[in-house]
Amino acid sequence: MNGPTAQPVTSVTPTTTLWRPTGPAELALVEAADRRAWPPRLPDQPVFYPVLNEDYAIRIARDWNVPASGVGYVTRFEVETAFLARYPVRRAGGRTILELWVPAEELPEFNRHIVGRIEVVHEFRPAS
Repeated sequence: MNGPTAQPVTSVTPTTTLWRPTGPAELALVEAADRRAWPPRLPDQPVFYPVLNEDYAIRIARDWNVPASGVGYVTRFEVETAFLARYPVRRAGGRTILELWVPAEELPEFNRHIVGRIEVVHEFRPAS
């Protein structure tokens, strides 16, 4: 019998793009997690802070991570927008210096709301 066939219903969960400047040690842990999760915070890191602006992430990776660890990376990843509503946007300086502050104990839950993989989009090394 040839009749109409049901089409699968696809729902797309809205996501928000976030960036994270990182050094080689943290990136190695992200890679060990198949680029799907951020590692637990160290005892002296009570907050995980992804940023909302690629330019801000570039400045941190280039100007802070390179001198601190020899290389700086900027990562980009998507998180379910509805989940992010629990974290107010924090201004850490100028108008475009915006971060989310995720308490370290909430990072496992945050990781469960990452959609897709964490990508490296920029790499910075010392100028020769």
